[in-house]
Amino acid sequence: MNIAEVPDKEADYSVPALARGLSVLGMFNAHTRSLSLQEIAERLGVSNSAVYRILFTLTNMGYLNKHNTQYELGARVISDGFSYLASRDIVEVAMRHLNELRDRTSLSCHLSIREQTDSLYLYRAFAAQRLSVNIPVGTRIACHRTAMGRMLLTSLSEIELGQLYQLVRLDDYPAPAPRTLLELQNLISEDRDRGWVLHRSDYSTAIAAPIRDHNGHVVAAINLSGPDAVMDSEDVKEQFRALLLASSISISNELGYSHPFG
Repeated sequence: MNIAEVPDKEADYSVPALARGLSVLGMFNAHTRSLSLQEIAERLGVSNSAVYRILFTLTNMGYLNKHNTQYELGARVISDGFSYLASRDIVEVAMRHLNELRDRTSLSCHLSIREQTDSLYLYRAFAAQRLSVNIPVGTRIACHRTAMGRMLLTSLSEIELGQLYQLVRLDDYPAPAPRTLLELQNLISEDRDRGWVLHRSDYSTAIAAPIRDHNGHVVAAINLSGPDAVMDSEDVKEQFRALLLASSISISNELGYSHPFG
């Protein structure tokens, strides 16, 4: 048999209608936000009647919206796309940035998420110095006792915070941790407005910043932490805070967050 006569087995499994539907979705981008049926048909190289069924199906499923004679991407495409970004492993996204931050500051960097009233440590960029703060992955610390934990609590409203802590004894913890629910609520409100947290304890200082998802919700937190001897200067703390906030924005952007200031 002549090679030219061998059937293309891969072509046997293709679905032309699906391919056309995906091609239609791929026509839309930042420069092309809407197209008419005629424009889509011309780009696909098919008749208007052939493309109409594709557009009807995509519109019916929420992948396209129709306004008068124009079609544009629907909420389903946008939602599914952002859901994919948000579902990416936060550790995978954050680790490169935290490693770079550690290298620039020579301080330990950590990543944590909230599980009820605990801050769960998911990643650490180890600072190999004699005077360093390194908390192992898997460690759980009460949120109201740490910079990252307090940052994580800013994702909750005052009512949600009250419901979460209504049965929690706060007066069992030593200062500087808040010892009443009202004190905790006031502290977290200040943290939320500030957008970062500085916390001192056990001869060390930590600065924490939020990690946000595509909706702007705080889903994780990162920190820089080191001994007071290194973190004592206000100028140094300001420099470290700026680097930390820049890293938090970069990580959040990779998770789909759009920073309001660019």
